Amino acid sequence: MNFIFFSPHFPRNSTDFCSQLHQQGATVLGIGDAEYDQLEDKLKSALTEYYKVSSLENYGEILRAVGYFTHQYGKIDRFESLNEYWLEQDAAIRTDFNIYGTKTDFVYNLKQKSKMKEFFRKSGVNTVQFSTGTTRDSVQDFIRSTGFPLVVKPDLGSGASMTYKINNEAELQQFFDTKPDDVAFIIEEFIDGVILTYDGLVDIEGNVRFAVSHLFENSVMDVVNTDNHLYYFCLKDVSPEVELAGRNILKAFDIKERFFHIELFKSNKDGRIIALEVNMRPPGAWMTDAINFSYDVDVYREWARMVVHNEALGPFEGKYYTGYASRKQHKHYSHSHEDIYRMYGDKIVNYAGIEEVFSRAMGNSAYQFRSADLADVRDIVNYIQQEEG
Repeated sequence: MNFIFFSPHFPRNSTDFCSQLHQQGATVLGIGDAEYDQLEDKLKSALTEYYKVSSLENYGEILRAVGYFTHQYGKIDRFESLNEYWLEQDAAIRTDFNIYGTKTDFVYNLKQKSKMKEFFRKSGVNTVQFSTGTTRDSVQDFIRSTGFPLVVKPDLGSGASMTYKINNEAELQQFFDTKPDDVAFIIEEFIDGVILTYDGLVDIEGNVRFAVSHLFENSVMDVVNTDNHLYYFCLKDVSPEVELAGRNILKAFDIKERFFHIELFKSNKDGRIIALEVNMRPPGAWMTDAINFSYDVDVYREWARMVVHNEALGPFEGKYYTGYASRKQHKHYSHSHEDIYRMYGDKIVNYAGIEEVFSRAMGNSAYQFRSADLADVRDIVNYIQQEEG
């Protein structure tokens, strides 16, 4: 298998995906904007060849790179970045070179939140009510039916960038007065609840090979807008209601041979599961590593086995709850890094700084830790994130 990995050097865990592809026998070809000498040794050893471009945004350069690899190695079997930001470009390359995978005619269904809603309806899963109105007057009927608060967010894009909670008419008017003209927004009803994810691997026949669930109790939107710290839990088990909703959504999208990351609300008001959005890529914020720690598995390897050989995976059993707790540089915490390791060192499985581009949502540094008891993991979150005063 000839596999082109786009931007293999960033983010960091791209190296793990490339390394496992190589170990499964794939010819791994990299296209990136870093100098070859700057690549870490693990990545260099995984790549058969590396093509440096001056800009990852220059489509002409990417076309030439893929053409060169095609000439050198024959037909390209896969082209992937596994990164939300590059989904459109990945699809365009696959379309232009007739490479297996999502093409340009479908990719906006995976990126545009308003288009996702059609597939949620098809799946039978409840979804968040929304409006794509571009003026204050055009959303009046929608607001009468939902009331405040509301959430506004870009129709295209991932994460919580330019996502805001609107509490009243004055804030809504301020949003319309100041929103950028070149960004299309959608307005959604606000759901009071927690986020449960459905994450995993779906094979080339559309079968779910492996699935897990993460619980987010603090809103990523609030984390970004207030520059707060983030925490979440990788759960040992997937609840039946999340499993059912997740599988129905995957069937509606008819997605094949991909990672998936589906975000669902569980309403605090009535317990309903409500579809929020889909991301057909590995989950971010170290969740792939959280999966590994909770299930004692190497999800990078299992993905590579599925892609290269279509091998059966598992069965996998959740053994631990894995917590993630970030810290922000501007905050003053009660407990030092040394205190944390003295208190919980036997449960901590990972600690590292976070790339600046991800720090607003993910923190400047973060800890991962695990226990068979969710209460233990909650205690560790509270200890790490306890602030002075």
